[in-house]
Amino acid sequence: MNGQKERMSLREHFAISKRAVRLLYTLNPRYIVCMFVTTILTAVSGYIPVYFSAKLVDALISHERVETLILYAALAVLPVFLISMICAWCGAVESTESYLSYIRQDWMYSEKAMELPYKALEDPEIERQKARVKMESRTGYNVYHAIYMVRRFARSTVSILSSAALTASFFALPSIPLWQKLLLVFGLALSITVSLLSTKRQLAIDRKVRSEESYVDVNVYADALGEFMEDYSGSKDIRLYEMEDLVADEYQEKQALLYEGMRKASYLKAAWSVPGTVVSYLLLFAGYAIMMLSALNGGITPGSIAKYVACITMMIGAVTELTTAFEQSFENHHYLKRYFSYFDIPNDMVKGSLTVEKRDDNEYDVEFRDVSFRYPGTEAWALRHVSLKFKIGEKLAIVGENGSGKTTFIKLLCRLYDPTEGEILLNGVNIQKYDYDEYMSIFSVVFQDFTLFPFRLGEVVASKRDFEPGRVRECLEKATFDTRLETLPHGADTFIGKQFDKDGVEFSGGEGQKIALARALYKDSPFILLDEPTAALDPVSEYEVYSNFNAISGDKTTVYISHRLASCRFCDKIAVFDRGQIVQTGGHEELLSAEGGKYAELWEAQAQFYTGENMN
Repeated sequence: MNGQKERMSLREHFAISKRAVRLLYTLNPRYIVCMFVTTILTAVSGYIPVYFSAKLVDALISHERVETLILYAALAVLPVFLISMICAWCGAVESTESYLSYIRQDWMYSEKAMELPYKALEDPEIERQKARVKMESRTGYNVYHAIYMVRRFARSTVSILSSAALTASFFALPSIPLWQKLLLVFGLALSITVSLLSTKRQLAIDRKVRSEESYVDVNVYADALGEFMEDYSGSKDIRLYEMEDLVADEYQEKQALLYEGMRKASYLKAAWSVPGTVVSYLLLFAGYAIMMLSALNGGITPGSIAKYVACITMMIGAVTELTTAFEQSFENHHYLKRYFSYFDIPNDMVKGSLTVEKRDDNEYDVEFRDVSFRYPGTEAWALRHVSLKFKIGEKLAIVGENGSGKTTFIKLLCRLYDPTEGEILLNGVNIQKYDYDEYMSIFSVVFQDFTLFPFRLGEVVASKRDFEPGRVRECLEKATFDTRLETLPHGADTFIGKQFDKDGVEFSGGEGQKIALARALYKDSPFILLDEPTAALDPVSEYEVYSNFNAISGDKTTVYISHRLASCRFCDKIAVFDRGQIVQTGGHEELLSAEGGKYAELWEAQAQFYTGENMN
């Protein structure tokens, strides 16, 4: 990027600003309304005492009646008091509602991630886009910056209009020389121009630092290191391998790079802020001088001097704020464009509309018909010409070496991805034609890299807040977790981990795998897909699961992926994968007796470690 940015038209800037405000209004209209009420009233309130104080000074000098003096004093104070009361109430509402808006907007961001097709979540470019949006939002560029800029526009515009209205009488005075009036106008124009150029240059410096690829990458890397240091699961490795210095040095090195870039940028920005400040104060000095000359010549009253000087001062501040707001807003729009482009990522997965037939006889059959697949952005085929058919109630084992395509097979069956070539059929119908949510409901899946959220055990098993305790217990028993369940301080109400409850329990990898299996059973879907379900179990627990295999699966179709071929004895059918293709299918004894077959080769390789062959 090298600090460059895509040019945007005024129409695009306006459209993005409008979308941001509309988004925040949709999230919380009370917040937006209260914010604008507070902004307008606050801007106006500063000019009320200026106007009536000038009136009061002139009235005192001209010895007006006491009633008039009291009236001016009251008009200078009471409206401001009422406005301050209204603003105090609106400010309290705004403070509370802004937090609620932030929570809703943050949830909306997370919700988008859940709505994206799975392939998008594994796309490194999209992951980088998300990381950059998050990183930039911490520097002040975000959706709320857009509404903050609109607020500054409104406040500065009201201030400029109010100042112009109160100083208009000065330009109408015939006693003021034309050159003095022109000098003020020229000074104001110069102040606006210099302020714009100064702000533009400062933002260009800021942008150059933030836009550099190295800055983005270092930020993402530093964030990842920070999360790793705070993560409970990583803390054991850090301590056992004395990695504190390694991780800390890496983290500090990345932060030092960020600091150095930001330090240089800060000094340059400070230098470029000087011209605008100098011109503003020169204009203010010229305003004072002109007012003094006019007063000495009897052209204006003492009260008017105070009014005009105050208005010029506030106008200079408002003009500076307005120009800065414009430039910062335009800069923020480039962030918002990236932000909204994330929300505009289409979910191009075909959702389908057919209803999955709810069969009382559970007679479902699934067929992979000449399916080939490669992951997005890669040339290598993960699966190639895979054809396989199985029916409800069958126990199917998928075996093969690492990288042979076993997990990819499950991902396609679950529609986490769609085939690149070929089709997958359910009861003779392409699965893409079925309603996506209905189709997903017929599968219970346990992947190797399962996740257990830090909620109550019963909630995690049921995947919802309201769960049936008896059914949760039954599923945990089938997953051979019943003995451990009896030891938990609050039974199924025990929290997983200690993030939300000090009495929570940290479970071992094997225990977590049993909980994940119980969760799959609780869903009670006709298909159970198990990806290495006993990988983290000890031999005794593994034997218990195998012995209980029929009780676990019942009359459901079970697709079972495992490196441990002994588990295949429990299955009706075995499909052997090698380099993305199915090279053998059949029963355990049949495949074992097939001379020169891949299954027999894998079996013999594993048997060596149990028979003592090739061991010293």
